Amino acid sequence: MTLAAYLHRIDPFALQLWDGFGIRWYGLSYVVGFLCGYLIIRILSRRGRTLLAPRHVGDFVLAVAIGTVVGGRLGYCLFYRPELLIQFSDRLPFWGLLAINEGGMASHGGILGIVAACLYFSWRHGPPLLHLLDLTALASTIGIFFGRVANFINGELIGRPASPNLPWAVKFPQEIVAWLRPEHPMHDRLSSPQFQRVEQMVRDVSDQPITGPGEMVHQIITHTRTNEAVAEAVRPLLTPRHPSQLYEALLEGAVLFVLLMAIWAKPRKPGVIAGWFLVGYAVVRIIGEMFRMPDAHIGYELLWLTRGQWLSILMLAIGVVCLVWWSRRQAEPVGGWAGPALPPAGEEEEEEANQKGGEARAGGGRKKTKKAARKKGPG
Repeated sequence: MTLAAYLHRIDPFALQLWDGFGIRWYGLSYVVGFLCGYLIIRILSRRGRTLLAPRHVGDFVLAVAIGTVVGGRLGYCLFYRPELLIQFSDRLPFWGLLAINEGGMASHGGILGIVAACLYFSWRHGPPLLHLLDLTALASTIGIFFGRVANFINGELIGRPASPNLPWAVKFPQEIVAWLRPEHPMHDRLSSPQFQRVEQMVRDVSDQPITGPGEMVHQIITHTRTNEAVAEAVRPLLTPRHPSQLYEALLEGAVLFVLLMAIWAKPRKPGVIAGWFLVGYAVVRIIGEMFRMPDAHIGYELLWLTRGQWLSILMLAIGVVCLVWWSRRQAEPVGGWAGPALPPAGEEEEEEANQKGGEARAGGGRKKTKKAARKKGPG
């Protein structure tokens, strides 16, 4: 038996409290990713492998988390669906920008948000910006890995059609959403007898009336997860596809993490790791997108490339320039797994301040002793 016969039926909720609301695997992936990033940076800091003081690690990761979420959502709206910026409704969350369920977030926007967070933290607390970018580049690969796995669990960002003989091919019911577009080549399948049979089965098992084709598709996907008869009826209609989300999890997460770890085996000039991240992420993203369907409302663009590939090409060009520039800067190498331990940024100044404070207190004590002696006079 191969995964080509496997129908994607994973529930996106880790814990569903009521209909449409609960704890999703996607949200948990962000929590786990930021937690792993925190642990990695804290270990580096406590071992003196970074210029970031241990007491600042939590605040730094929090700033990066905010930058990731805000930048990722803004990036999706700007790069993929700008109409969401001016879309309002009378239902929560009222503004299209805040409706995370509509499209989610864009990784390129998240990277820009991270840069902004590092800029703020460097200005606020003092560690060099490029060194903060290095730390974030290394730690963020773990978060990317869990995020892509969550994309697979959600059945989103589905892959391109694969050979039925591909041992790990997967059928995603979520592909039916794209059929609703009249220009889609599978649009006619919605009126086929096989699909009408599935619709009738869903109406029979649904406990509420279904209005509109969009709601029907949503109910089909939902009942495919829970009803074996509906799942078997839907299976023949679907196309075996590459699990591109898992490809990207391995490429953008695991492979890139190992690459950056290898490069940072010895101290590097600040910015070198971040530069390699930009180059490496762009390359593996371009490769990964070769197995992933483009956004349905955008499709393929110039030279039959996707929007994500063109953004990655721009990122690759920027990364090459930054890597060359930062490698040639006059700067002292830092970090490295085999290099000498470094005092975290800020601790030397704190120790010096404590010493000065101690001297001042000691000096004050001596002054008080002399003053008391003068008052007392000779015995």
